[in-house]
Amino acid sequence: MIQISDTQKIGVGFAAFGVTFIFLGVILFFDKGLLAIGNILFLAGLAFVVGLERTFRFFFQKHKWKGTGAFFGGILTVLFGWPLIGMLVEVYGFVVLFSGFFPVAINFLRRMPVIGQLLSLPFISGYVDRIAGDSKMNV
Repeated sequence: MIQISDTQKIGVGFAAFGVTFIFLGVILFFDKGLLAIGNILFLAGLAFVVGLERTFRFFFQKHKWKGTGAFFGGILTVLFGWPLIGMLVEVYGFVVLFSGFFPVAINFLRRMPVIGQLLSLPFISGYVDRIAGDSKMNV
C-alpha cells in the first residue's frame, strides 16, 4: 500500500481546489480572479505533492522550456487582466508540458466502468487513439 504523507494530502487538496476554481472561472465567463486563484492553488498543490525540487526540475528541463514559458506566460497574462488570452496560452503550455502523461491517463480511463465504455464508442475511440498514440492497451 502506498503511504501518503500529510503534506501530500494537503497538496492534493490544493490541486483539487485549484482545478475547481479554474473550472468555475471558465464557466463564469473567464473571471480573472477565480482563474488566478485556481492557477496559484494548482501550482502550490503540485509543489506539495511532488516536492519543490522535483517540481522545479519538471518545469525547467531544457526540452520543456517552450511549454513552461507558455504555461507561466499564460498565468501571468491572466494575472495582468487578459483572462481569455492567458487561458489559451496556458492550455497550450499545459498540453506541451503534460503530453507525455496523456497516454497513461487515457489507458487508466479506459479501465473505468462507464468512462471506458464511452471511450470505446466508434466516433470517440479513433480520436482518443490518436491522442494516446501507439500505447493503447488491450482492454
